[in-house]
Amino acid sequence: MSIKTVVVLGATPKSDRFAYRAMEMLRQHGHRPLPVNPAFAEILGVACYKSISDISEPVDTVTLYLSAPRSEPLIGEIVAAKPKRIIFNPGAENEHLERDARLAGIEVVHGCTLVMLQSGTF
Repeated sequence: MSIKTVVVLGATPKSDRFAYRAMEMLRQHGHRPLPVNPAFAEILGVACYKSISDISEPVDTVTLYLSAPRSEPLIGEIVAAKPKRIIFNPGAENEHLERDARLAGIEVVHGCTLVMLQSGTF
């Protein structure tokens, strides 16, 4: 398995949230999670990016933890980051982002990052 750089869009320091658990589990599985949320300086000791456009390195995966109304204004910068895939976690579905991602050649996955990591399908 190769180490993947995974943007956690909607990351949070609140330990009861799935986005927080994804950060933990991505690390446990040897991946490099990059949290993105303008409201926080760091999450789990990792500097938090204000925007996905602030990330200057290649992104393997974006795992999305934002509702459609919150991700809608970010579609352009998510697609511009050129991730290999976007995982739409339950509740994060966005048909406009999905359409634009597919048109840009980005793989679209409807699934749960936590389940994918636990089942070896990440």
